[in-house]
Amino acid sequence: FLAALQGRGLHGVRYVVSDDHAGLKEARQARLAGVPWQRCQFHLAQNALHYVPSVALRSEVARDLRGVLDAGDRPEADRRLEQLVQKYAAAAPKLATWLETNVPESLTVLSLPAAHRRRLRTTNMLERINKEIKRRTRVATLFPNEQSALRLVTAGLMEISEDWETNRTYLSMETN
Repeated sequence: FLAALQGRGLHGVRYVVSDDHAGLKEARQARLAGVPWQRCQFHLAQNALHYVPSVALRSEVARDLRGVLDAGDRPEADRRLEQLVQKYAAAAPKLATWLETNVPESLTVLSLPAAHRRRLRTTNMLERINKEIKRRTRVATLFPNEQSALRLVTAGLMEISEDWETNRTYLSMETN
């Protein structure tokens, strides 16, 4: 999943949120070099659980990781991450190494105004759109050609865009 925030009046992408899919990572680095990247915190937390050595430890690790991700600013997040790595260094060395390497990729959001962080820390916006497209195309089940499927998807995306622009502001660029 890849979501990009474009600046008003600007033609370039200013911020990217995605999971850590290797193909997306390569494409982002090739086409959007220098654009700040936020690794989806939801997917990061799911990935972290693969490195927890016992099921009994999972909820504690998830709680500790949430403490890092919920820090108020980057220095505080870095401090909490360092403590977390030290905490698990002996009992779960693979987890500690993974945390130290991967968690900083999900802290880019802390450079944004606090009002924007909740919506831009994950790929939820994009996943919600994908879910709606899937819902609409399942109803039709069979399309006579590619153009008819494209028309349905385009109409759905236009409706979502209009809703976001007029009725419900999903992400306001206002910082107050």
